[in-house]
Amino acid sequence: MTKQQPYHVLHSYDDFELRRYPAHLLAEVTTDGPFEDAGNRAFRYLFAYISGANQSRRKVAMTAPVVQTGAAEKIAMTAPVLQQPVTHPSNRVGSAQFQVAFVLPEELTAQTAPQPTDPKVQLRTVPSALVAALRFGGRWRETRYEQHVEELRAALAAAGLTALGSPRFARFDPPFKPWFLRRNEVLVDVEEPG
Repeated sequence: MTKQQPYHVLHSYDDFELRRYPAHLLAEVTTDGPFEDAGNRAFRYLFAYISGANQSRRKVAMTAPVVQTGAAEKIAMTAPVLQQPVTHPSNRVGSAQFQVAFVLPEELTAQTAPQPTDPKVQLRTVPSALVAALRFGGRWRETRYEQHVEELRAALAAAGLTALGSPRFARFDPPFKPWFLRRNEVLVDVEEPG
């Protein structure tokens, strides 16, 4: 069973959870193409890295979620796979850039993690953050993701909370898991209470 990124639930609302994520390390790849294909295109590079394609040839445990976000934006959270398109003029029609990231096990830091041998794989430390998470099941489709982003934004506004930055798409399950059993989340950083 895949270990999940740790977090602490601060408050459960009707539609979402408010969580505190500790600082963590990501292995990430930037890729372009349609929303639905970004995770698959990046997966082989990330999986190779955790399987030993690194300078110390060390295997690294897989942690859920896989996070996907737009390439021009920071990934503020670890564990699911987050995905968000960023349109770029050089991309073909219907294409965008995404950062897809594996959250590395919590005991690894930028100093102790094996260094990638493939320049496409980059390591990045993400600081602790207050994050709103809306959970949903089903297929990994851009329309479903966008629908849940809007639901989370409305729920945050109703709760009097302010979103920071762009939302991220988190996937917890492998592609072979039946779509109706999959766990997905939309994540967005939230402004610290004043």
